[in-house]
Amino acid sequence: MADQAPEEGAKKKRTFRKFTYRGVDLDQLLDMKQEALMDLMHSRAKRRFKRGLRRKPQALIKKLRKAKKETPPNEKPACVKTHLRNMIIVPEE
Repeated sequence: MADQAPEEGAKKKRTFRKFTYRGVDLDQLLDMKQEALMDLMHSRAKRRFKRGLRRKPQALIKKLRKAKKETPPNEKPACVKTHLRNMIIVPEE
């Protein structure tokens, strides 16, 4: 028969969830400039970025960049511990 059921041993291909933020794909978010990205954010986040980041948030961003830099290609970066619960993480390459 032409309509055979898939074999039990065969694995089906896994589909990954596509990340979007307010209707904008991740690839487009990475290509955006800071000002265009701020237009997508809510007013509290805009205000925080407009006023600048203090010492602790800058240190966190530095740790995140270091962890990402030390990661081999196509691997997930190591976890970065932080107590900055209200820090806004923006996508960057």
